[in-house]
Amino acid sequence: VQLQASGGGLVQAGDSLRLSCSASARTFGTYNMGWFRQAPGKEREFVAAVGWRDYTATYADSVKGQFTIFRDDAKKTVYLQMNSLEPEDTAVYYCATSRGGLVSTARADFTSWGQGTQVTVSS
Repeated sequence: VQLQASGGGLVQAGDSLRLSCSASARTFGTYNMGWFRQAPGKEREFVAAVGWRDYTATYADSVKGQFTIFRDDAKKTVYLQMNSLEPEDTAVYYCATSRGGLVSTARADFTSWGQGTQVTVSS
């Protein structure tokens, strides 16, 4: 599966951004989709994921109520709506796919990765 992430940029604290990730897979509708992020000098961390079966969304505690993940299977695209951005949200954001009936938050369960899109939030 090839993934193409886009939508990142430089914003001010309090602004919003919507990231998009389009996929090449004909069977996009059978993949769980996730977003991870990696800040400079830190490990890549889970942000959010949405399941293929019932569109169940799972979030990291740090973004609950702030970020929303959703998917459009007809467009083979997953989105991450990010509101009230803070400098701590600055990172490269990656989309990824996983398989299975349950939505995993573990990085190791995600097998295909996009190239990442930079999000920079200034104070």
